[in-house]
Amino acid sequence: MSQTSDSDNIIEELASHYRAILSLLGEDIQREGLVKTPERAAKAMYYCTRGYRQETGKVINGAIFSAPGSDLVIVRDIEFYSLCEHHILPFFGHVSIGYVPDGKIIGLSKFARIVDMFARRLQVQEALTAQICDELYRVLGAKGVIVSCRARHLCMEMRGVQKHDSTTVTTSARGILSTDTDLRNQFFQSIR
Repeated sequence: MSQTSDSDNIIEELASHYRAILSLLGEDIQREGLVKTPERAAKAMYYCTRGYRQETGKVINGAIFSAPGSDLVIVRDIEFYSLCEHHILPFFGHVSIGYVPDGKIIGLSKFARIVDMFARRLQVQEALTAQICDELYRVLGAKGVIVSCRARHLCMEMRGVQKHDSTTVTTSARGILSTDTDLRNQFFQSIR
């Protein structure tokens, strides 16, 4: 007798909804190309929203270290993929992060993991940018954090206004990076 996990139950429930959606659209869910589509779509949606099942402590996994110095640290062009909470269509792009340490630094891969944790939820770009900034500011106790996000939104490109070359840029800053013009300029010059 096999045990069914919570994730298996959720995926099966999602698949049943995808079957209903496909039927409502007029598709024959028994045709060869669609027979397994509801399960594949359910697994994809579960994966693309895995950020709901993650928490910062486990993502960072102890990779915060004591370090002297308080110069600006910049990690740029962290690729991300998310789903727009308004249309459940993808938006994707790059996040750049700057921070001024106050005795603590974080392992570089953890920036990408934190970006993914928040991106892998139904989102709007403005909230994604602020969530990353707030969480890094909180976890690091940094003197300042700044996050810039540049993204393309398929809800603007493949439906609605259909503007294929548009990008959206959002910025969020905390601490001295919200007030120190020289540090902000250094950050923006570095990510250009």
